[in-house]
Amino acid sequence: MEFLDSIDINQHLPAAIAWATNILLAIVILIIGFWIAGSVNKLIINIGKGKHLDDTLFRFLGSFARYLILAFVFIAVLNRFGVQTASIVALLGAAGLAVGLALQGAMSNLAAGVMLLIFRPYKVGDFIDAAGCFGNVTEIDMFTTILQTFDQQQVIIPNSQIWGEKIINHSHYDVRGVDMHFGVAYGESTDAARAVIDSVLANHPHILKDPAPFVEVETLNDSSVDFLVRPFCKGEHYFDVLYSVPELIKKALDENGIEIPFPHRKIIMVNENA
Repeated sequence: MEFLDSIDINQHLPAAIAWATNILLAIVILIIGFWIAGSVNKLIINIGKGKHLDDTLFRFLGSFARYLILAFVFIAVLNRFGVQTASIVALLGAAGLAVGLALQGAMSNLAAGVMLLIFRPYKVGDFIDAAGCFGNVTEIDMFTTILQTFDQQQVIIPNSQIWGEKIINHSHYDVRGVDMHFGVAYGESTDAARAVIDSVLANHPHILKDPAPFVEVETLNDSSVDFLVRPFCKGEHYFDVLYSVPELIKKALDENGIEIPFPHRKIIMVNENA
């Protein structure tokens, strides 16, 4: 009996050693794999903390790299136990394709979000005009951009709608020109009108002296001589200048007796009985 037990142990001992070895190697692979995945994730995130880099993108890339490494780690562990991983990889690929087709819209937004975070046409705090919406950028994530409008509305725009269209970033440059148009009557002196406009611009607290404001006659219309007025200001004062200067110029022209023309309609009465 002892002889038979010895033979039975000798038969199963190599298999047991092989399984124990595989288990130990699997544990080692898991430990090393998790360590590498975590290290790569932290490395990519730390790169994103550098100057002029958006950490949102690098957090996503770090997480993506981590899960990708872990996927290969689990495949390596299964391979240690003799599992045919080729079929698993094919199955995962097919599942990924099916999920990708089902989430085409989300994947499109994700791809657009990655491009926006890489090329950075705008950042949080900028005033932009995109996808037919205008507002202050409060948040940029991988799928959407969130704007805050002047009337305190939150607008959530899918990134794919922004990336494929024209983007106007009103905050990109520190100094901005503010284009405005003013008309005076043909009977008025253009030099006098220009002097009045120059005086208003020179006294405005937010208009810069350098570069100097541009004030010139642009168009001779049917009933008015139109000036193009372009003062320059800091980007944060753009809307203050845009919405305060027209009233100031109107008042100044009135005070100096310079006529601002408006449409007139002349009616001729004909007495057929005369």
